[in-house]
Amino acid sequence: MTGLRSRRDTRPPALPEPRGPLSALVTGALRGAPLRPSPPAPDAYGEDLQLALYVLYELHYQGFEGVPDDCEWDPELFALRAALEDRFLSALRADVPVRAGDTAERVLDELQLEPVGDDGGLSHFLRAHGTLGHFREYAALRSLYHLKEADPHAWVIPRLRGRAKAGMVAVEFDEFGAGRADEIHAELFADLMADLGLDTSYGHYLDEAPAEALAVVNLMSLFGLHRSLRGALVGHFTAVEVTSSPASRRLAEGLRRVGAGPAAVRFYTEHVEADAVHEQVVRHEVVGGLLADEPSLDADVVFGIRATGHLEDRLATRLLAAWREGASALRTAAVVQGA
Repeated sequence: MTGLRSRRDTRPPALPEPRGPLSALVTGALRGAPLRPSPPAPDAYGEDLQLALYVLYELHYQGFEGVPDDCEWDPELFALRAALEDRFLSALRADVPVRAGDTAERVLDELQLEPVGDDGGLSHFLRAHGTLGHFREYAALRSLYHLKEADPHAWVIPRLRGRAKAGMVAVEFDEFGAGRADEIHAELFADLMADLGLDTSYGHYLDEAPAEALAVVNLMSLFGLHRSLRGALVGHFTAVEVTSSPASRRLAEGLRRVGAGPAAVRFYTEHVEADAVHEQVVRHEVVGGLLADEPSLDADVVFGIRATGHLEDRLATRLLAAWREGASALRTAAVVQGA
């Protein structure tokens, strides 16, 4: 895998093309333009708001080429981000309310129930019907998450105690390669992308990602950057770990079926076994430990799990609708076609 990684561009990505007045305002401000009064809040899940929020969040990760580092805590940008977060979070709370009787234990039990049949979800479709082109599109979109895999979840560590902190660090240690740089899961995903003939640069496919894909990534940043949402971040992390192992098995099977190379398959086979173990640690130590310390956060854990499922379902609906019509799910289909 060293040969593949040696070609990886590690520079910060360029700022994306705006998708409306709000994202134009944000990208313009990062290029040095005055930050004018923001336009009325658009659709909470729409292209303009999600891109604007994504760009503001990225200032806490790798940043953007030509954008000064001190923009990360610019008070005007920070105030704008808070308003966008409020719009996004309010929509999520309205769409995934936590009802009486919803507990983390009960919701986790429900999360472990697998859909039946090949039409049960995105990974079922890719395993049975996905083409190499579908897998390339899927990897391009998921790169916005997987090339920063585990980073937003690490923000919760100083906000936990005892069992929850120890369990979280144990799982994150594996996500970050267990002390080996070449085993960091983000690097394994870069290998998958290279194996599929994709550009492995961080953020390279941002302009191609629809709002549904941006919202999935923005959710992690929203939860991770707010101590008040620590329970929701644990819920998000739990949802990812509980559902990862069976979905990864299906994706590995689909990649073998379409003739993908060993690096592409390995990313998912690595998650089959590791996440089966992580699931137990997260459920019993991270969630169990958190709620033993702070039982009042039970509803927040439920909200984090449900919000994760809600946004993942929206993304799956977007992808499957396009693919079943023989169309691309990307905003610029030519980017990954031709494999």
